[in-house]
Amino acid sequence: MNLTEGKEKFLQSWGALGSSWGVNRTMAQIHALLMISPHALSADDVMEELKISRGNANMNIRALIDWGLVFKELRAGERKEFFVAEKDMWKVVKNIIIQRKKRELEPMIKVLDELSSVEGDDAETEEFVKTIKDIKLFSSKADSTLDTLIKADSNWFVGTFMKMIK
Repeated sequence: MNLTEGKEKFLQSWGALGSSWGVNRTMAQIHALLMISPHALSADDVMEELKISRGNANMNIRALIDWGLVFKELRAGERKEFFVAEKDMWKVVKNIIIQRKKRELEPMIKVLDELSSVEGDDAETEEFVKTIKDIKLFSSKADSTLDTLIKADSNWFVGTFMKMIK
């Protein structure tokens, strides 16, 4: 496999993985392209490499900036904007966790808080409230665990992970 084939396979695979994170394939492919690029790329470079529209490139680059995965790089005398990806994988993982937690887990915990106050004294209501409280307990523990992970450094995480898989 040559470099061009390897890059293409990586872009396609990272794009597919992005769907599992809750982001669209193009956003993940732009992220992958910027991660493996040895230098900052312009939106035009991204469009050309991935064969996507300007609007698609700009919208997804802005989303990646919002996620803290991509940054603008200023170049003296250039009117174009250039973009570079965070290449520290620990920071990438932490930013993805932070964004997914904010978009998915925190809103769910808020809904569970509201639902746990459902009133009634029949068996169906009691079962509903019990189930909601169990889900809320699990969600709160997951939230707490993710907070610990976000605050941790990579050495702690790798050491803990290695202990778990032994």
